[in-house]
Amino acid sequence: MTEEISLKAKIIYVVLTVLLVILLWVGDEGKQPLVYKGVELQHSVGLIDAEDALVLQESVARNGVVAHTPGYVMNKGSYTVNLRYLTEGEDHVLELWEQGDKIAAWPIDPRKTELTADFTVSRDTKQLEVCINYSGKGGLTVKELSLKPHTLFYADTYFMIAVILLLHFAGWWYINGGRERIPKGMLVDGCVILGVTILATTPLMQTYLYNADDLCYHLARLEGLKDGILDGQMPVNILPEGLENNGYMNAMYPYLFLYIGAFLRICRMSLAFSYKVLIFLSNLASACSIYVAVKSVVKSRRSVLLAVVFYTLMPYRFTNILSRGDLGETLALIFWPMVIAGLYHLVMGDRKKWYYLVIGFSGALQSHILSVTYVAAICALTALLYCVRIVRDKRYVELLKAAGLTVLLNAWYLAPFLFYYYRENLNKEVLRWSGYFEQSINLSNMTQTLSLYNKQYFSLGLALLGGVGLGVFYLLCEREKKLGETDGFLLYLLVLGSALVFMATGYFPSRALMASPFFSNIATMLQFPWRFLGPASACFTFVGAAALERSELIKPYRNAVFAMLVGLNLLVIVTVPADNNHVPYKNAAALASKGHETKLGTSTGLFYPHEWRLPGAVDEKLIRSVVVSDISSVSVHDYRKEGTKAAVSYTATSSKAYIELPMQNYLGYRASDELGKPLEITQGDGGRMRFALRADGAEHRIYVRYGPIAGFVIANVVSAITVLLCLYLCVMRSLKLRAGKIQTDNDSSSEAEGEETLEA
Repeated sequence: MTEEISLKAKIIYVVLTVLLVILLWVGDEGKQPLVYKGVELQHSVGLIDAEDALVLQESVARNGVVAHTPGYVMNKGSYTVNLRYLTEGEDHVLELWEQGDKIAAWPIDPRKTELTADFTVSRDTKQLEVCINYSGKGGLTVKELSLKPHTLFYADTYFMIAVILLLHFAGWWYINGGRERIPKGMLVDGCVILGVTILATTPLMQTYLYNADDLCYHLARLEGLKDGILDGQMPVNILPEGLENNGYMNAMYPYLFLYIGAFLRICRMSLAFSYKVLIFLSNLASACSIYVAVKSVVKSRRSVLLAVVFYTLMPYRFTNILSRGDLGETLALIFWPMVIAGLYHLVMGDRKKWYYLVIGFSGALQSHILSVTYVAAICALTALLYCVRIVRDKRYVELLKAAGLTVLLNAWYLAPFLFYYYRENLNKEVLRWSGYFEQSINLSNMTQTLSLYNKQYFSLGLALLGGVGLGVFYLLCEREKKLGETDGFLLYLLVLGSALVFMATGYFPSRALMASPFFSNIATMLQFPWRFLGPASACFTFVGAAALERSELIKPYRNAVFAMLVGLNLLVIVTVPADNNHVPYKNAAALASKGHETKLGTSTGLFYPHEWRLPGAVDEKLIRSVVVSDISSVSVHDYRKEGTKAAVSYTATSSKAYIELPMQNYLGYRASDELGKPLEITQGDGGRMRFALRADGAEHRIYVRYGPIAGFVIANVVSAITVLLCLYLCVMRSLKLRAGKIQTDNDSSSEAEGEETLEA
């Protein structure tokens, strides 16, 4: 029996919860204005006076946009812009720009000292800038520029309040009967997993968003997915507003888990916060994945929890998150433990757990294409080494089940990916810019912990190397007889991990092997040898955890070894900021924090790489207006584009006339005229859509839309049916197990009653 919680304690608990919610609401930065002094604006000319104002004089001999704010990723809605200034000149203008288009302008009156204007954006912006257009006449002193929402910039605080209330309701459920349903051991393990997850997320627990190498691209993907969902695509193959509203191919980079961040953006969360939530969930999923995978192989809870700490806090994960900004590989690392556990069960473990490999392979496929090639290679190598056992024990049945189910589950993504990879004329060669060998790493780095000073920092970490030492000691030094089957698999993982690390270092003769066309083709596709550290770390985690459990010589010191390795692993997150970023506010007079800016995407921007573009679609050729072959014979009356749908009306008098729409001509787009007659789309300059025109002098219209593509729809239906069937089988299995447990309990009760009757 547990002690009943007193009424007084309940009241105090409720009061503290309400107080916490009120404090979060009061401190909400989403409703605070963005305020810039003149010196804080991005400016190309001018002087700064003693009051930090930007001073412009005729002597600068410059006119046009001379100062502007950063570009904002901002939700649709109404806002107010305020400019405090001094000027004796005329024709100065305060302007509003979005991705190179001026959408509003307000004259700066020399008779006043303040300009306040309201404006509304009808859809989310990608690069909204407030600009000061200087006429070059007279002086202009910019004291302060501010931007304020009529409601909220973003709803991050309300999301946090909802999460806190949800956690409190979960705690209330646990206290009022839930603890009787959760075993104590499972609760402790869950708390450890959650604690390690929070610890792994602490480097991102800052008001601002730390910039990383590829972060801008993944933020663009999150924003583009949100636009694609609102466009009605499901799944989203085209980012409709990418490449300056020309559209960008999305089907070539896995994006399933990015839907989480995209839906948060739809719910008006900031771009930075949506990304941080995604990273937190990836940390939690990594901890859960390694827990489930290792627990299916190793029975010691101590070893399983050590594996959770090893894998979740491994340096390579933090390098991907904080330095490289490689979200795809970060997500793929979640599933490596399930791949390894799945391979173990397929070749020698519990053959009923073949679905582990399906989860691991599918998760990697939906995260990072290059990572899934590593998974496929290791699966093929393992099947080759254990082919005799697989055939002898007829385990190929489970292997075929795993392969078939993986294909069916992922058909919705594989169909468009393979279609565009082989049918579309995409820019693929830019993926091979790395020579592989010049990205090799020094073996001496392997013992280091994470450092934000070095942007290219790769390590296994001292703690994981300690686990490797345990594995070497147990498998190679302690054994006096032939290795058992499970130990043989652990030795295979140890050798495999060591080989992967060797291939990532400068000791591997990759530079000499680049002379081979076969090796060069593979190496340039893989780009970076340090990618091998991810699967190597997963292999070493299994080896270290199993060795701690099975070693007889270490048995008296297991607790001490466990504590030492966990302590060493905790050093991974002990970092020193590279500058004063540990201070959340710019200065004592600042009205908004650094984080308030970065939540609107101003420190990262939006970037779309050159791979997966059409030939000629370089940034210099991306335009936002219709191109005509000859302005004397073609007149464009109206052009509108919403998502992947567009319409244009024209009049033409020349039989050779054509127009080009500012939309990338990816396969899957269809066009028709005002009568519904299909029109041919040809490739124009810069990858744009080109249409031949009817030269009868009458006004005609062209309608463009993306899809649907029959093959994609069929693949979507196949995957959806497969998912529903798997869910049905899981529910039926769960009900069957529950019914069996109830029957067992009833039989036990009947036996106990019979024994009591006999005794009586």
